[in-house]
Amino acid sequence: MPASAAQPAHTPPSTHVEALAALGVQRRYRRGALLIQEGDTGDTLYIVLQGRLRAFLADAGGKELTLGTYGPLEYVGEMSLDGGPRSANVEAMEASTCSVVSRATLLDYIAVHPEFALELMSRLIRRARLATESARSVALIDVYGRLARLLGELAREPDEHGERPLKERLTHQQMAQYLACSREMVSRLLKDLEIGGYIAVRERWIWLLKPLPARW
Repeated sequence: MPASAAQPAHTPPSTHVEALAALGVQRRYRRGALLIQEGDTGDTLYIVLQGRLRAFLADAGGKELTLGTYGPLEYVGEMSLDGGPRSANVEAMEASTCSVVSRATLLDYIAVHPEFALELMSRLIRRARLATESARSVALIDVYGRLARLLGELAREPDEHGERPLKERLTHQQMAQYLACSREMVSRLLKDLEIGGYIAVRERWIWLLKPLPARW
């Protein structure tokens, strides 16, 4: 998923994840396919081999909040391995291939490699911290503040001109889903920042030209 409201969650792959993926069943998913539905009961872990997945929450009116995005050798679904209901929806952002690992296979693997349990626990703790920070941001920081934080977190190191491109190309709708606000609000703020000379959009890619103002 961003500390602004949700955050793309990227963690370094481990040899354990690769080994565990080899024990699962490979499945392919088209773009937009729903792998996990919030509230369902499930006991499988999805390890991304190719493509990207998005975890999100949605209300009855269709409003969505992105919790994180996951690429190759990252995994989702571990929150329900205690037998409880799924805590979020997960969809394929693009055509994706995953290794689907059952709870039994995961437990057998941990029995042989108990150190992986610590790795899994560390990941759950990081996710819990991100969720706490996301809740704090939505409750205490205004939309512009969340947008500025999101852009700062996604920006690469400055180039020779001091300009910072984002690490990925996000649509205004995707940003709105991260920030828990409307697409129209994101579009208006970005346009204002562009007019003010703070950002530039080049081939649909956002560049930060200079430090963003603390308030707008």
